[in-house]
Amino acid sequence: MSSTPEIPRVVVIGAGIVGCSLADELTSRGWTDVTVLEQGPLPAPGGSTSHAPGLVFQTSPSKTLTALARYTVEKFTSLDVDGVSCFNQVGGLELATTPERLAELHRRAGYAASWGVRGEIVGAARCKELWPLIDESMVLGGFHTPDDGLARALLAARAQMARATERGARFLDRHTVTGIERQNGSVTEVVTDRGTFPADHVVSAAGFWGPVIGRMAGVDVPLQPLAHQYARTRPLPALNGATTEASKPILRFQDRDLYFREHTDRIGIGSYAHRPLPVDPFAVLPYDEARARHMDMPSSYPFTEEDWAPSWADCRRLMPVLRGAEIEAGFNGVFSFTPDGMPVLGESRMLRGFWLAEAVWVTHSAGVAKAVAEWMVDGRPSIDLHECDLTRFEEAQRSPSYVRDRGSQQFVEVYDVIHPLQPMERPRPLRVSPFHARQQQLGAYFLEGGGWERPHWYEANAPLVDALGALPERDAWSARHWSPIAAAEARATREGVALYDMTPLRRLEVTGPGALGFLDRMTSNNLRKKPGAVTYTLLLDETGGVRSDLTVARLAPDRFQVGANSPADLDRLLRHAPADVHIRDITSGTCCVGVWGPLARDLVQPLTPDDFSHEAFGYFRARETYIGHVPVTAMRLSYVGELGWELYTTADLGLRLWDTLWEAGRDLGVVAAGRSAFNSLRLEKGYRAWGVDMTDEHDPFEAGVGFAVRMDKESFVGQTALRAAPEATRRLTPLLLDDPAAVVLGKEPVYVDGTPAGYVTSASYGYTLGRCVAYAWLPAGLPTGAGVHIEYFGEKVPATVADEPLFDPKMTRIRR
Repeated sequence: MSSTPEIPRVVVIGAGIVGCSLADELTSRGWTDVTVLEQGPLPAPGGSTSHAPGLVFQTSPSKTLTALARYTVEKFTSLDVDGVSCFNQVGGLELATTPERLAELHRRAGYAASWGVRGEIVGAARCKELWPLIDESMVLGGFHTPDDGLARALLAARAQMARATERGARFLDRHTVTGIERQNGSVTEVVTDRGTFPADHVVSAAGFWGPVIGRMAGVDVPLQPLAHQYARTRPLPALNGATTEASKPILRFQDRDLYFREHTDRIGIGSYAHRPLPVDPFAVLPYDEARARHMDMPSSYPFTEEDWAPSWADCRRLMPVLRGAEIEAGFNGVFSFTPDGMPVLGESRMLRGFWLAEAVWVTHSAGVAKAVAEWMVDGRPSIDLHECDLTRFEEAQRSPSYVRDRGSQQFVEVYDVIHPLQPMERPRPLRVSPFHARQQQLGAYFLEGGGWERPHWYEANAPLVDALGALPERDAWSARHWSPIAAAEARATREGVALYDMTPLRRLEVTGPGALGFLDRMTSNNLRKKPGAVTYTLLLDETGGVRSDLTVARLAPDRFQVGANSPADLDRLLRHAPADVHIRDITSGTCCVGVWGPLARDLVQPLTPDDFSHEAFGYFRARETYIGHVPVTAMRLSYVGELGWELYTTADLGLRLWDTLWEAGRDLGVVAAGRSAFNSLRLEKGYRAWGVDMTDEHDPFEAGVGFAVRMDKESFVGQTALRAAPEATRRLTPLLLDDPAAVVLGKEPVYVDGTPAGYVTSASYGYTLGRCVAYAWLPAGLPTGAGVHIEYFGEKVPATVADEPLFDPKMTRIRR
């Protein structure tokens, strides 16, 4: 392979809206040697872009998706072709016909306020004004977003294609990719049926063909295409004389999984109400063959009348003018879903220079293109993309069956009211800890994360609730996936001792002669300590953003155990590890029990030959020892703010470890405790959760974890950027709700002096404090005692800025 030229050679596979947007974004940044290959004819090559109805609703529970959509609206609004704007900003309207949906719309209005999207809850009469064709008597209210609207995707693709071409890019249609060549772990060229194209970077923006391109590159693309019904009525007398494409807001009737838009004097209707219709991406017909079989395009499948009838009846109930109308045309359009409904973005570690920009809808297309272009040119995107990172899925979540099942479920749930704790229905159980059988016997209430079954509380502890006294009553939403048993388990941890299953937390083993130097360089804290030391540290990016937080235990001079967060942590370390450092994920072969509470030492000391006193086994220390017959690595850590240890052993000995601790703890009143109590206790101590409270959009000092940064170290990733960082204008701020009965759950907007000023990250009721604790990103400088308001279901809940840690500020309970 020749040396990389000054301007990298980029080949983008796919000239849909994502590929065209990416070419525009790359060339605007000076990467002008861009070739976009498309198997179909331009400008409408037959993928999802060619049939997309173009509805752009910006608001999402995901801050990242909302930011991507906002940029898409901003950019498309600025583009036109022959005087026709690429975005028709007619606004958006989401209807509620049930109380549950109206509550959901209030929540969505909260997301909009949190993420900076204009929107308001409106009454039925206003909904009728905005959409005169609806039956007002069915409607309880709506959520109106005036800046949403219709993306003219093909026009936007053409406009960006023209701009990129002017800067030097070329777009070649009728080029089918047949192979991706590589050498020494990097891409070298893309092979097509019409020639070969050298490349330093290859971006798969192939839409639902993504898995096909991925297979050529040897890169897994966890994406499931599904077909989705879309129909268009014949001309409606009620719209007679209409001259514009659309003048009314794009409309969602989510209680029946339907959406609507105008097509001049017709109405287009999309339905998610039908059964999932998975499509094999390897069986999608080429453009010409699809046309020969009387299909409009490869992504347009025949309309399934049998699936349409229930939706058509719902349409006519909502809009009486449709009762005498007929459907003029319909099709089942193919587009992409992933197991978690998020895009798949980033560069493969297995094949350097091979990038994914897949599972991207028109709604987020320009935003994704900007972020990926920044990533390629500058080394990182300007917004947090961890929810979209291609490394985020566990190995157990990448099987074709899992991707198909979860992708299909994502289709079913597109418009469902989804609780933030609500798990997918199947496949479950998938991953279980060695303690699972005992947890079932104790009546564990399992939720799921990363494929793991995770107990949130145990019905066996129900008798402990009576001793608590009266707990504040919860509203129906916050009471979902919650039990007062969590309060009993939190109290048992504060007053006695509890066992927590910490097995799902990721564990990496890092060994080799260069392990210490490598980890010390990659992270922010001082790791040059004697074996037996445990250090809380941060994995930063080059700009000083917090990519993850880690606990690093030095078990021997050249052997470390790293507690990490996600597969992305392993991926980042592997990308940078020198030849004399070996890293492996040991999570699945090991397990962990957290033994926490003031009686923790009383429980473990009789079981071990080593001295577990505070003097002999201090806080943030580790040692290899035995608990009964079980060899363990014991670390004196506590994320609940109480005395205790994390005890690690191999998976085959896990059940024996649990049983040993359980039997020894009976006389001490030991309980098993779940994630619900854990979350309450960790927030009372102010312990951050990466990916929720802080991401790479935040530096350590504004996130309140500056204590894990040693600026006097010789060098570490992010150090230079932190030295040059301006004074923080925002802080992760602890709040206590004023009303002892009030609860919020996270992502709610926070108002300062009546204006949205930030948003809640984590929240949980603090059972020890008798108040709900919420952490929020707010302007720096808010003094302790300042009053703010958190919007919860449209109500402004008063809260007060507090000092942290809220519980045991002198750390006397942990260090004893």
